[in-house]
Amino acid sequence: MEITRPTIFEINLEAFKHNVREIQKYVGNDKEIMPVIKANAYGTYINKRLDMVEMFDIVAVALVDEAVELRNLGYNKEIFVLNQPYKDEIEKIIKYNITVGVSSKSFVEELGKYNDIINIHIEVGTGMGRTGIHPSRIIEYIDEIKKYSNINIEGIYTHLSSADYDDEYTTKQLNSFEMAVKNAKEYIGTIKYVHSLASNGILNYKDAYSNLVRPGIILYGYESFDKTMEKIDIKPVCKLKSKVTFLKEVEAGVSIGYGRSYITDKKTKVATIPIGYADGLRRELSNKGEVYINGKKASIIGKVCMDGFMADVTDIEDVSLGDDVYIWDNENITLEEVATMSNTINYEIMSTISNRVPRIFKSEE
Repeated sequence: MEITRPTIFEINLEAFKHNVREIQKYVGNDKEIMPVIKANAYGTYINKRLDMVEMFDIVAVALVDEAVELRNLGYNKEIFVLNQPYKDEIEKIIKYNITVGVSSKSFVEELGKYNDIINIHIEVGTGMGRTGIHPSRIIEYIDEIKKYSNINIEGIYTHLSSADYDDEYTTKQLNSFEMAVKNAKEYIGTIKYVHSLASNGILNYKDAYSNLVRPGIILYGYESFDKTMEKIDIKPVCKLKSKVTFLKEVEAGVSIGYGRSYITDKKTKVATIPIGYADGLRRELSNKGEVYINGKKASIIGKVCMDGFMADVTDIEDVSLGDDVYIWDNENITLEEVATMSNTINYEIMSTISNRVPRIFKSEE
């Protein structure tokens, strides 16, 4: 379908490939990359590009249905579901040959009711406080799994909760995980995949005991913590942009937008831009956010609407209909700045750009 909407999410595929290379260089060739492409690859839709996902022999998603979508796209290599699924999803897991994380006895019992071989990774809970078995229970849990001949233990993994700032706690987690993995290997032999490092772990603990890493936000070129760019040369992959579609000049004392939350205090040139909170532009940006137009920043005035917002372009010369408006361009306004103004994190801003916004893929630098 021809894209005619003036609001687009521009995705640079060359930047993505650059980031893959830089992450591989950073962790070394003894660690394989399993890209985290859940939530539509953090909103970029790179997961819908077979040429991109086929660069990897294994990819990670959060949901069984995300894995099914990849299979239907034509991806025939290994797909790992990070979160233990629900029992009603087991038939899909078998049909589409999906590898899943497990950490409960009851789910293993459900898997064991089938005759088909099912690959699993055991999740060890080392301090995330979410899911996972206690490290001391690894042998006991393996014994439960061994009751069922159709369940194949392919991996062991954990999640680090504070790898961006708490070295003592993270080291404790990693040591606990290493102990559990070594005990498991002594008991059952070789384990194909051992993984604990997401973006923060990769950058701060790259030598941790593992042979597989799970980059998420850094894969897309954005900060996982404040000093990310000091550690690795990654490039932002996306820009969110729209266009000026309406211009008017009003006198002082005119209200702008719902609730009359902004009243002009002088003669003001106002631009309307067709992207709103239904597209993922946060309402927190009302009366405090900025956008970039014709080489200058323009303040968002009034409340962000469902389908658009207004900006003060009084000080921007030669502004006209059709001018590009950047919500973030990674240079003059960054994703991190937008997230801070929205009282959230860059992960949330990226992953909640809605499907109303067309994704445009660029292949050139």
